[in-house]
Amino acid sequence: MEKKGRKLIGIQERPPIGQWIPLSIQHTFAMFSASVVVPVILGLPPSIVLLMNGIGTLLFILITQGKAPAYLGSSFAILAPAGLVIASHGGDYSYALGGFVVMGAIFAVVAILIKFVGVNWIDAVLPPAAMGPIVALIGLELAGTAASSIVSVDGSPLDPKVVFVFIFTLALAVIGQVVFRGFAAAIAILIAIIVGYALAGFMGLVDFSGVKEASILALPAFCGPKFDFASIIMIIPASLTIISEHISHQIVTGEIVDKDLIRDPGLHRSLLADGVSTMLSGFCGAVPTTTYGENIGVMAVTKVYSVWVIGGAAVFSILLSFFDQVSALINAIPAPVMGGISFLLYGMIAASGIRLIVDKKVDYSRPRNLAMTSVIFVTGLSGASINIGEVQLTGMCLATIVGIVIGLVMFAIDKLGWANDTEEQQEA
Repeated sequence: MEKKGRKLIGIQERPPIGQWIPLSIQHTFAMFSASVVVPVILGLPPSIVLLMNGIGTLLFILITQGKAPAYLGSSFAILAPAGLVIASHGGDYSYALGGFVVMGAIFAVVAILIKFVGVNWIDAVLPPAAMGPIVALIGLELAGTAASSIVSVDGSPLDPKVVFVFIFTLALAVIGQVVFRGFAAAIAILIAIIVGYALAGFMGLVDFSGVKEASILALPAFCGPKFDFASIIMIIPASLTIISEHISHQIVTGEIVDKDLIRDPGLHRSLLADGVSTMLSGFCGAVPTTTYGENIGVMAVTKVYSVWVIGGAAVFSILLSFFDQVSALINAIPAPVMGGISFLLYGMIAASGIRLIVDKKVDYSRPRNLAMTSVIFVTGLSGASINIGEVQLTGMCLATIVGIVIGLVMFAIDKLGWANDTEEQQEA
């Protein structure tokens, strides 16, 4: 296939094995750092999370009939409530798992409701003037994470080596997109990571102690859930965050692959798949899953949308859960290398939101569009937050809720005939 003069690999297109392996590894690198951070913070072995992320991604591809490319990684939304549940039960993680199972069931129930209600409400409640900035916020609120690898926390001078590796990796990834030819352009991110990793090792910035301490082979540590009403109530509000994130991710992915994924394979299928994956993770000892912005960014940069490639990354994740030393080797990639790559990936997601606004020809001479976009951007970037129980709604999630509220208000105003900025009135 060709798109704007550049070859791309379509959603259901299967690349030859010589391309499939490096393309899949590229996605594995993209998701790895963020996905293992969640279990590390909660004090869990990352192996079980890698295993269930891989299985969950394969289930996602199956349930969505291979029509929606997405990698399911560990959700950060559950960190605060899960941490409190674990602490309240003397470090027993199984009570948090019970909450995760219920959370996945909630996703499934919402998916069934969407199946019968339809998705036309999304267009009415979240028009392009709202969805564009929400999609952009997915990348923009992650920008600080990408920059943290070269930011001095204590005010001490930055290590010139760290800054050099960061800039070198970012520059190679950017230039590779422009200069590399053929298949090399599709794996420019992987090339940048490998070369940046080697450079960081040469400059003494890589800590291999974790690799030396890790065993070659090890079975993931499974753990069953325990159900406690109070714990479940603490975790349930995080469902709102993940559902909002899921809808936004499906829309931005659809914009990238030039297909309406909300309608085909359907939001009900993708959300059901996320729910099944989350329930299964809860029963096995892992954390809830969510579609990953890092992998969306890889697709935006490389124009490789194949579910075969995403499935390959899932298989590699499953294999990594049994090979501790290989996982430790990937985990040893220094922050400035992944930070440089993240600069590009997160920026691409933000640019996709702007692209949505441009492609939908949003008219900012209409006061509603200008107000909607403005309020959503400020809500998402201002640091404003609302607490629901132990869950804090902020950033893109809070902006999505605000956007829905504004959309409902505008919908009501239109139905009542009060609007002064309808197209007919503007033409008059």
